Amino acid sequence: MKISDDIKKIYLRVLTLSLMLLMLSSKSMVYAQTIKVYGTFFDKKMIVSDYQLQLKGTALLRYLLFIEAYAGALYLPGDIGGDQALNDITRHLVLEYRVGIPAKKFGEATTIKIKESVSNEVYNRLAPKVDQLNRLYRNVNPGDRYTLTYIPEKGTTLAYNTIPLGTIEGVEFSKALFSIWIGENPIDEGFRDRLLGKI
Repeated sequence: MKISDDIKKIYLRVLTLSLMLLMLSSKSMVYAQTIKVYGTFFDKKMIVSDYQLQLKGTALLRYLLFIEAYAGALYLPGDIGGDQALNDITRHLVLEYRVGIPAKKFGEATTIKIKESVSNEVYNRLAPKVDQLNRLYRNVNPGDRYTLTYIPEKGTTLAYNTIPLGTIEGVEFSKALFSIWIGENPIDEGFRDRLLGKI
């Protein structure tokens, strides 16, 4: 009887160990496709309109030195360098917020930053599209995500927690919008350079 009990104990230990290894293996498979940065998980790769995009860089935006506003991730085609990010190519930007922000503030900030990034002539041409985008914004709470996806000849789609809110056509508009984060006069140079994989 003692031998039988010992065999049962060994069997149970082997079974338990096997289950633990299986669980660890499955978790590794899941997390192998993501990366955790600044406490936020981002995919390493994604498919956008039949294009496979690679994670180019991640960054965390702070204001007043210590308040975390949002974490961001930029995706580009694998053969595209950061210096080509504003070309007429498919690109995808993810922003996950750490603070709540009302929709109105998004519109105000978008208008200001685009005005700072382009000439008056260009802004006057883009103004109707800027207004169109500003009407799409929603209030965000900590943990919510906005994504911007540009696809050539289709336009730039704004999505809120994976739900598409609308698409604005035009490569010129897309370049001006993405310039807020990765242009010559961005919201933060360190944030831009990390998204572009420069640092």
